[in-house]
Amino acid sequence: MTLKNRSVLTANPASSVEASHIRLFEEARPRLLGLAYRILGSRAEAEDAVQDTFLRWQTVDVDSLASPGAWLTMVCTRRAIDMLRASYRSRVDYVGNWLPEPVHTVIHSDAEAQMELSSSLSTAFLLMLERLTPKERAAYLLYEIFELSYADVASSLDMNEPACRKLVSRAKARVGDDQVRYRPSAERQEELLAAFEDAIRTGQPGPLAAMLASDVRLTADGGGKAATVIEILEGNAVMAFLTERLNEWWAAYEWSFTDLNGSRGLVLREREKIVATVSFAYDSADRIADIFIVRNPDKLEGLGEARIH
Repeated sequence: MTLKNRSVLTANPASSVEASHIRLFEEARPRLLGLAYRILGSRAEAEDAVQDTFLRWQTVDVDSLASPGAWLTMVCTRRAIDMLRASYRSRVDYVGNWLPEPVHTVIHSDAEAQMELSSSLSTAFLLMLERLTPKERAAYLLYEIFELSYADVASSLDMNEPACRKLVSRAKARVGDDQVRYRPSAERQEELLAAFEDAIRTGQPGPLAAMLASDVRLTADGGGKAATVIEILEGNAVMAFLTERLNEWWAAYEWSFTDLNGSRGLVLREREKIVATVSFAYDSADRIADIFIVRNPDKLEGLGEARIH
């Protein structure tokens, strides 16, 4: 049963779950989905983790829980950790570079909250989290991004508080001072995206050349199911690839700006079918430091089905 089917199930009068029980879960679901996605890097797998949490929720006596929200966070976190461990094994056979599944993101009315949460959805940030073990990743996210106390993080991960503090500290050390969450203004992002599009459509470097960091990298994910470059390109090889190769393949596509993983990005379509997404990471001089291209159709087919907080 998918998330889209759940509303039908939960609205069934024959269901033994009370309306208030369902309401509590639905209120928590966006937060759970955002947490699971950040742990897993996959919207589809995150929805599965939330669905599994919902099935557990249907069987629990809510009145026996000191904090229903904490219980939901615990169950969803542990399920996502288990799924992440399993996915690591499957990635051994993944063809080419693995990138997180692109997602549309929710725009918050609170500007500060929007910046904090959306920057933790960026492709560069999620790739940085790949340095961590599954448990370190969950602990780091719960404490640093979702602002749970050490006691609550420890409870979610079934460990004592001193051990939890050490786990979070170790995760912070492994992440280091990486500035991957930096983003220029939305206007600057769109200026960079427009220059990227123009360079590919015309085959001429134009303004884009001055907007790339000298050590810019390009990483593409086709999953062995769509044509793309397998190696990670760096420096001058990036511009050559954009103007000599993508110019030939992509110039005829329909291009549109959209919100992807907390920043402005590009969606490319052919006959209304999404065939690629493009997103950037930036340096402190507002230049493009990384270009991320997702072509794997399995990661594109669900784009737009759910927005992540």
